[in-house]
Amino acid sequence: MSLEDYLIESGETGFDRVLTLSIPDRDARGRIVRLGPVLDTVLSAHDYPAPIRLLLGEALVLTALMGSLLKDPASQLTFQAQAEGAVVDLLVCDHRDGELRGYVRHDAERLEKLGANPGLEALFGTGYLAITFDLATSGERYQGIVPLEGESLAWACESYFERSEQIPTLIRVGMRNSGKGTIAAGLLVQHFPDGEEGRERLHVRDDNPEWEHVAVLAGSIRYDELVDPELSLEQIIWRLFHEEQEVRVERQVPLKRGCRCTVAHYRGVLARFPVEDLDEMRDPSGTIPVECAFCSKVLEIDV
Repeated sequence: MSLEDYLIESGETGFDRVLTLSIPDRDARGRIVRLGPVLDTVLSAHDYPAPIRLLLGEALVLTALMGSLLKDPASQLTFQAQAEGAVVDLLVCDHRDGELRGYVRHDAERLEKLGANPGLEALFGTGYLAITFDLATSGERYQGIVPLEGESLAWACESYFERSEQIPTLIRVGMRNSGKGTIAAGLLVQHFPDGEEGRERLHVRDDNPEWEHVAVLAGSIRYDELVDPELSLEQIIWRLFHEEQEVRVERQVPLKRGCRCTVAHYRGVLARFPVEDLDEMRDPSGTIPVECAFCSKVLEIDV
């Protein structure tokens, strides 16, 4: 029996599933995830060089963590980093109903000149991160935009929650390549937004011992623990918070690579173009080939 089969049989969480956690006495909530086969499936759509694989892996972990904050499965979280004229000019991922997808557009020649481990500034220059929540039930859309600053995408996401949501947030992300594939994992912990109910937000006070306590514990996580396949996510939570009076955990639906490219979708998009433009797009067979950036599938559209 494989380790993953054992974890599933024993009821513990291994790969490709978000585990939610809450610490009621500390007014804290969190998410932890470890991506494995799903990550490899997304990365396999393109022949990404190592720095781009690392970048996209981190982005997918962050997308899974933040997307799982949405209560309605039909709602969507879109994570988009963009920079004009940069080595990486577009990174986009989204999460809806347990489905993850992601894509990076980059200049391969310029990337090669940056060396083995380029930082965020080298890849994006002066860019920005947009995080968008599309709520299915109400039809509302919320978007926050922050500069792509700091050492990592995780740091930029912490900045987003601080500036746009005013919620203190700690995020840790780790990645590892092994003989069996790529592993990427992350932990997100934050204070409950109590102010939404008309009460004072705990984090607006100068002294916030409850959050400081949780942040110290969560911040002690080691990156090698996050990506260790022999540790279930429950075991990691136990290591961090076993001295707390109560910690509640719940497994969410399994994650999978989801791409929504369909003939019907692209027909709808192409229907907005003038007839003369459509005629220029047609190949000798009379159809219009459309390649999906997310999964590299080419669809022949008859319009």
